[in-house]
Amino acid sequence: MNRRKFITSAAMAVSAPLILSQIKLFGADAPSNKLNLALIGTWGRGEAHFDALKTQNVVALCDINEDHLAFGAKQFPRAKQYFDWRKLLDDHQKLGLDGVVICTADHHHAFVSNWALNRGLHVYCEKPLANTIEEARIVRANYLSKKDKLATQVGMQRHAFQNFNRLRELIRDKAIGELTAAYAWGNRQIRRPGYYPAAGAPPSNLHYDLWLGPAPYHPYNPGYFRGGSGANCLEWNMFWDFGNGQVGDMGSHTMDLLWNVVDAEHATSAEASGEAFNPEVSPVTMESHYDNPANDWRGPIKISWYQGGAMPKSPKSWLDLKKIDHGAMFKGSKGFVVADFNNRLIIPVGDNADMTYYKSPSKDELIPTVNGFQQEWFAACKTGQKTSCNFDYSGTMIEQMLLGLVAYRVGKKIEYDGANGVVTNSSEANTYLSRNYRAGYTLNG
Repeated sequence: MNRRKFITSAAMAVSAPLILSQIKLFGADAPSNKLNLALIGTWGRGEAHFDALKTQNVVALCDINEDHLAFGAKQFPRAKQYFDWRKLLDDHQKLGLDGVVICTADHHHAFVSNWALNRGLHVYCEKPLANTIEEARIVRANYLSKKDKLATQVGMQRHAFQNFNRLRELIRDKAIGELTAAYAWGNRQIRRPGYYPAAGAPPSNLHYDLWLGPAPYHPYNPGYFRGGSGANCLEWNMFWDFGNGQVGDMGSHTMDLLWNVVDAEHATSAEASGEAFNPEVSPVTMESHYDNPANDWRGPIKISWYQGGAMPKSPKSWLDLKKIDHGAMFKGSKGFVVADFNNRLIIPVGDNADMTYYKSPSKDELIPTVNGFQQEWFAACKTGQKTSCNFDYSGTMIEQMLLGLVAYRVGKKIEYDGANGVVTNSSEANTYLSRNYRAGYTLNG
């Protein structure tokens, strides 16, 4: 599809449903046109949704910390309160729920998402969508079976930055020739030796067993909860049973810069290397590399992810990529594009890279701006328009990232059958595609 056709179809997809929603009941914000939503996780990332959620009807709140639940209730005093998200979802009909916003610990994300989809609910889930390849595939497949009825969005909110679309346009319009490789990186470095030892009983306001949820039992330690609002995930997401460290954290944001450009499906192989494997903590320093097949506008490409200080080679000695904390780079037959979330740099390379072959788009040809990430999901719930980071797009992306962690754990290049979700050259690798869960928790509940 050429740019003009893409822009025209995108604009129609956005504008037509919005016009209908504005006509309905004399306004999109009419009381009867608001969504009945539940917020699951009322502190940290949950707090970041308060203002947007106030434009809708919040009918239920859930948090495993009673103090955090009370914090959310001050904003939404009429909402029914729950400690256990399973009970809340069992009450979805009684509550008249239309959708859920999920801001739990990472190891609950796929569970709450899949349970909500099974109950016919729209879902907004904070990143990452899943902690295992099996989780990502199950949730994605469930969404695809319901995509004409249900709206989904993963909380990779930086996707709304205009730079994401400008990068896509540059590469698709061949500003650097034919795309051959793409790289993304993040240099956050938070180290932990292993799971914390037992340290007393949980405080009375914390339902610790519900926080553990599907994860294997680990004794309570306040270290898992010592972070401030919006940053407490950095106290637990590097432990294998609770998260996947950088892959699920800033990796979900930074790889999105790359993923939005390359239109990739499943990788056919993955290999990874880094610091010595720790069975309790995900790696800080690691790099993973993938072979992704050709599509309708580019040939096969290499995609790479670097974290914790590992970096791709700079295209020029005078450009220090390490000064970009979280960034992406695209290699083409006529040059490179280097970017962070808000900026981009084109580096033509060679005598043939005179840029005369590139015509920048006019303003009316630009990909439309995402006008509010939560608002895009609200509109999709009401009208059926497409969201930027639905469970298809985001599910495929996190599946590839997690495949790199599997290759890292087995220490060899693995061949992947993306159609069936199976590693074809390592039985050991297949054991890391899924996890066992505690009694009372099933992914397909």
